[in-house]
Amino acid sequence: MSVEVRIDPGRIARALRLRNGVVGRRLAERTARTARIAEREAPGSMGDYITWKVENGPRGLQGVIVCDHPATRYVLDGTRPHIIRPRRAKALRFQAGGRTVFAAYAHHPGTRANNFLGRALREGA
Repeated sequence: MSVEVRIDPGRIARALRLRNGVVGRRLAERTARTARIAEREAPGSMGDYITWKVENGPRGLQGVIVCDHPATRYVLDGTRPHIIRPRRAKALRFQAGGRTVFAAYAHHPGTRANNFLGRALREGA
């Protein structure tokens, strides 16, 4: 008694590219888990701006996580020390030591890079 199994590589490749197929569902689970980690690791309200999706890429399905917060680049890369000047007024106004302070400019010490997306990717993998 013999058994013959034929595999159509084109059919398997098409099945692997389907978003609602086994591979697509598993990729969606992992992408969603990584996005949840990124939301938890993000500073302030930045986690509210994180979205994810599974889409067809140049080499098949890919999970994409996006953070649309306007300051995302500054948080991921950090900033160098810089001077802050007023844009629409003659002076800056801010609270320092419980007092209201007015200044023509302020020296910002810069910020350390916080690559929360990279940490989420490593932890989610």
